[in-house]
This record gives sequence, C-alpha cells and structure tokens, in this order.
Amino acid sequence: MNCFQRIAIIALIACSSLGAWKAPAAEAAAKSVVLVHGAFADGSSWAKVIPLLQAKGLNVIAVQNPLSSLAADVDAARRAIEAQTGPVILVGHSYGGVVITQAGVHPKVAALVYVAAFAPPKGESVNGLGKGQPAPPWSGSIKADSGGYLSLMPEGIAKFFAQDLPAKEIAILAATQGPTFGGAFDDKVTETAYAAKPSWYVVAKQDRMIPPDLEMAMAKAANAKITAVESSHVAMLSKPKEVAEVILAAAASVKE
Repeated sequence: MNCFQRIAIIALIACSSLGAWKAPAAEAAAKSVVLVHGAFADGSSWAKVIPLLQAKGLNVIAVQNPLSSLAADVDAARRAIEAQTGPVILVGHSYGGVVITQAGVHPKVAALVYVAAFAPPKGESVNGLGKGQPAPPWSGSIKADSGGYLSLMPEGIAKFFAQDLPAKEIAILAATQGPTFGGAFDDKVTETAYAAKPSWYVVAKQDRMIPPDLEMAMAKAANAKITAVESSHVAMLSKPKEVAEVILAAAASVKE
C-alpha cells in the first residue's frame, strides 16, 4: 500500500466519524435558563440557585445588567437569550421582573419566572406602580452618587433587603451590589411577555422591599402559577431550593 492509498483510507475514516457525530444537534435542543438580577444586585445573587439547576442538566446563564436604563438592561437580557440554541426559561428578580416582562417577548423565550419581582402592566414603570403610596421605609437607606446612581446602604440591606440571611452574606451583598440609575425606575414597559407566555411567580411572604400583597396581585394579573415562600426579598438566596423547584417546574413544561 503506497502513501496515497494510506491517506485516502485515513480521510475516509475521518469523514465517516464526522458523519456519525451527533453531539451538536443534541446540544442545540438543550433548554437554557437565563437569570436576570434586580436593582442593588448583580449576577452573583443567583449563586445558590445555579448549581441546583445545572445538576438537572440545564444550561444556566446569569446576566450582568448595566442597571443604567430599562432599555440597556433589556438589551443585555436579549443578547443572552439570542446566544442560546434551544428554548429559554427567562427568570427575573425584583426590578429584573420589569426586564423580563419586556425582553420575554423574544421568540426563544418559552416561559417566564418572577421571583419577588415586578410584573408591570403595559405602559407602567416601577415608580408608577407605587404612585400615590407613601415612600417605602427602605428609601431612607438609599444613597446617590454624583451620576444619579443609587445604592442601598449596608444597614438597609440588613434590615429590608435580606433580613433573613447571615451577617457574612449580607456583607457580600453590600459589597457586590450594582449601583442603579434612579431614572430606570421611571422607564415604562411597552411589552408584556406574560400576556402570551406561561408564567410562574415566587411570592416572598416576608419581603420588605416589595409588599407581598403587591407581589400576589401582580402574579394573579399575570395569570402566573404562584408559590409563596417564607422569605425576605432575596428568596433565591434564603430559599434557593424552593426557588429552583419553581424554575425546574417551568423548565419541565417546555418541550425541546
């Protein structure tokens, strides 16, 4: 057998092997969970939930919102959604609920999960939802920088944001929070993805940032499947197993 015959045989074997390899096609159908954090937070706020979802074979991505405007945050979520090859379960916490309400109209999004989150009606903003109501107690714990970006002071995180977490975790939340442009809370949604797509909602019964009654009302208005947990505003950190179970239920409802 000469060298040219050997090369031909090797090439034939290589082509046969490539033709039998089906991994990319299988991967293309995989479900993905895209996690959208809220104000005064970053993607690490999902750190306890992510491994629980990954253990079930889901592809998981935590978006890092710029928190500069609703449009910018929606763009960040949309890029993460578009990068996925299969159906997406879009999850939002707190202000992140406004983001997924807008971004969730993307055709790849098959289900929505709200975690102690805003689910505003079309044409409404976060501040609009509280119009006519007294300023929330936590507003006294807000500080603004020279650019109009707001942060929640450590004592506010301990008292209102994450009162059921250990002190060490509260300190981490304070250190990793993303400053949020105050004007983002006036930005209105122009789309309501929950009107056309199945939704789930985790109500945090001990929430001191968003009134639990408001959470329940928004969940019902969105026709969401509701799970109530004994948790502070950061249910994904204080009750990660329960939150993961809701996300997994949403994922199970989605056909690949």
